This record gives sequence, C-alpha cells and structure tokens, in this order.
Amino acid sequence: MTTQLSLGYSPCPNDTFIFYALTHGHIPLHNLQLSVPVLDDVETLNTWALSAKLDITKLSFHALGHVRDSYSMLSSGAALGRGCGPLLVARNGSGPGKSDPSKWTIAVPGRYTTAALLLKLFLPTHEQKVFMRFDAVMRAVADGKVDGGVIIHESRFTYQEYGLSCVQDLGVWWEQETGLPIPLGCIAARKSFDQQVFQEISAAVSASIGWAKAHPEKCSAYIKDHARELDDKVIAGHVDLYVNDFSIDIGDEGRAAVKELFARGREAGAFANAAQGGL
Repeated sequence: MTTQLSLGYSPCPNDTFIFYALTHGHIPLHNLQLSVPVLDDVETLNTWALSAKLDITKLSFHALGHVRDSYSMLSSGAALGRGCGPLLVARNGSGPGKSDPSKWTIAVPGRYTTAALLLKLFLPTHEQKVFMRFDAVMRAVADGKVDGGVIIHESRFTYQEYGLSCVQDLGVWWEQETGLPIPLGCIAARKSFDQQVFQEISAAVSASIGWAKAHPEKCSAYIKDHARELDDKVIAGHVDLYVNDFSIDIGDEGRAAVKELFARGREAGAFANAAQGGL
C-alpha cells in the first residue's frame, strides 16, 4: 500500500537543489508518494510545524526544538556547517564602536528561526526585536527603519551592496563558544511514521542530494525559478556553502551540535514550554 505524504521546503537554492531530483521523478519511491511540494519562507514552515500541517518539512533547528513531540529530524538534508552562520549587520559606520548592539532595534527573520535563537544567545539582554521576512531585513536596515538586522540565506553574499557591514558573524561566535559547527536547519518528518517509512524518506533525500551533485546543471533552471538572487555566482556559492557532507549525513558531530543548541536554548529560556524528545 502506497502512503501519500505532503512536503514543504523553502525556495532557497540549497533546498531546491536538495529536492530537485526527488520532486522531478529521478529518485524512485517504493512505498511512498509525494504530493506537489509547497515552497515557502522557512519561518512560514516553522509556524506550520507548530500545528503539524505537513508530513515532511524543512525546519529551522530552533523551530524543531519546539515541535520535538511531533517531528523528528532526518539524518539527511540538514543545513549545518562552519563559516555559514547568520550575520548581524548594520549600516556602514554603525559598527561596534558606535553603540551597544544590545540596545539596538534589530530586525530578525522570524521568531522561530535559528538566527533568532543565536541572537538571543549572543545578546541575552536584548529586547527590541522586529520580526519580518528574511528578504526584507537588509532593506529595513539600509533605510534606517531598524538599527541592525540578522541576515540569512543569500543575503550573506549581497549585504555589502546595501551599504551594510558585518557587526558579528553569529556562526563564528557559536564556533568559538562551542567548538562545534552551527546547526541551522533540517528536514523533519512526522514522529508517528513507522521506522520503514522514516528510513525510506531519509534515504530518498540523501539520494536526491547525490543526484543533484552529479547533475548540477539539470537543477539550475528550477533553482533560478525560485531563487531570490539570480546571479549564478551567488547561487553556486549558496549551494556550495549550505549543501555539504552534513547534508548527506548529519553524523555524530552534527547531532552533538544540535544537542548543544537545544541545551543552550533551554538554559536561555527559549524552550520553556516545549516538550523534550529525541532527535
């Protein structure tokens, strides 16, 4: 009997690269059938997960910490690594020497993003957050609507074009604090699935990554159809940075990083009302 599953992921190049082969018939599924995927901003997916809307979904690790009673992370498909964390940026000339960032009004790309949790850990006394879509943050900072912003995704490659400078690389801060790679996002599936279904999903995502790495040129049109930034170098840099060995299999070091993020988040009060559970 075939099980039909709903699927959601972001339109960012790393996700469209990862899922291209799986959603375009290049990866055989034996006992599963996927519905037409839903592509939306990761914070939208995060909030949907709070009500368990999708069977398989991209999630920020911060969001996963709130839904561990409903979802478990796959071993494949994660965005995790070194030198790839969110950046706290400000207008040129508004850097560390000018004022204390803990007193700034800071735009954050969603309440449940890992970027929001990292800002909380980096600036524990900071309160003046303005939540908005990730693709609105740089313009809000450049226009002076906020003092600073936390940027993610392709913005890492283009913020200087907006007259912005990096105040703190939150990924570098995390690595210096913990010695671990920064866990950003993952693919999660309903915890209620039996082990056979879960294993087939995970294997299919891993195979889809392998196919895309072997045939990157065949994914490019689909990636560009959904990308925020269309420059080929930006897209290639994005995929190279966020789709790595951890994406194929998160491994022991990756799991240790996720557990550390959850532990520090709990200590900071980020998961006060969240159920605990395994990964």
